[in-house]
Amino acid sequence: MIASEVRALFAVAARPEVVSLAGGMPNVAALPLETVSAVMADLVLQQGTVALQYGSAQGVGSLRESICDVMALEGITAAPDDVVVTSGSQQALDLVAKIFLDPGDTVVTEAPTYVTAINTFAAYQARIAHVPMDGDGVVPEALADTFARLHAQGRAPKLFYTVPTFQNPAGVTLSAARRHQVLEVCRRAGVLILEDNPYGLLRYDGEPVRALRADAARRHDVVYLGSFSKTFAAGLRVGWALAPAAVRDKLVLAAESAVLSQSPFTQLAVDRYLRTEPWPDQIKVFREMYRERRDAMLGALTAYMPPGVTWTAPAGGFFVWATLPDGLDAKAMLPRATGARVAYVPGAGFFADGSGRANMRLSFCYPPPERIREGVRRLGDVIADEIALRDTGTSRVPRVTPGSPLARNRRVRRR
Repeated sequence: MIASEVRALFAVAARPEVVSLAGGMPNVAALPLETVSAVMADLVLQQGTVALQYGSAQGVGSLRESICDVMALEGITAAPDDVVVTSGSQQALDLVAKIFLDPGDTVVTEAPTYVTAINTFAAYQARIAHVPMDGDGVVPEALADTFARLHAQGRAPKLFYTVPTFQNPAGVTLSAARRHQVLEVCRRAGVLILEDNPYGLLRYDGEPVRALRADAARRHDVVYLGSFSKTFAAGLRVGWALAPAAVRDKLVLAAESAVLSQSPFTQLAVDRYLRTEPWPDQIKVFREMYRERRDAMLGALTAYMPPGVTWTAPAGGFFVWATLPDGLDAKAMLPRATGARVAYVPGAGFFADGSGRANMRLSFCYPPPERIREGVRRLGDVIADEIALRDTGTSRVPRVTPGSPLARNRRVRRR
């Protein structure tokens, strides 16, 4: 078991003077908290003896029905019996790994990929093979070549793990044409797809992207992971797995072993919210809020980043993936950045092979737009200083606006 690159930053990022562009925390302040409170109070009054009791390891039946309605927005046709409710989609990921992976097995993932997925697979002693991405997502030809190479080495992959929509950390989305290619490549290779889709409903413009699971010719080719952490409340820890019957049964057994049962209270609270409140309108509120913050970050990157820095422009989700100029190391630069009161996640944590030293993940979901702009400005100064050190061995004198917090901080240090 290894520590998460993101978790290690939380202590620093939580300091009020630091602008955190690191953690992918949803902004629950946008929830109608009085409504949520009323839903939960009503739940206790009307179903308290059920909500506060042990439950089924597969999950509350009515919530599994509601989850099928949610997945239908992404083109998925599913039966409640094939849904297993979990403690966030992270637990679903862990249970799938527990079922499928033996020490030495190989999992294929995008490069970069979700940092905690790397840690989860590593905990079961699996090896990870990366496949490159570009602006349209994972490259199908490279995926087919990786499968062929692994088969030739006697390392037939157990899973292909993918976050195809508004990917964490890169922010890119697998194109419609490539989705069909990826499904076909995995079908021919006999590799199960593990589709992790926590951000799918947070598309800023247009209808949600169709899930891979929606277009799989054989439904047992894809295990789909979903979550209410980004579209309702992360603290309730309600996610799910949609799986073929044989896998579903094993997931239920594994969940019983891990937690006996999920919390009926949080499940019923989510279900009651979905059934009694206009939750699609709330998702629209989230989308508009995150779009404004995405735009603030992209505008600030254009205004403050020195030449040579590049970044992605996500159409949804929480993240921008930035690439530094040659010779700069995002992890080595992090202490200088936190000293300038801005935090990000170095890119190396999103690779299993030590790659990504020139990359960083920037999250725009939590800070308000003005804080995002200030954080990017501070980061731009740090990167410009690093470029000057690289080119001349001498620190560039950062831009300081008179009367700014940085100027005041410098006066304090001089005294």
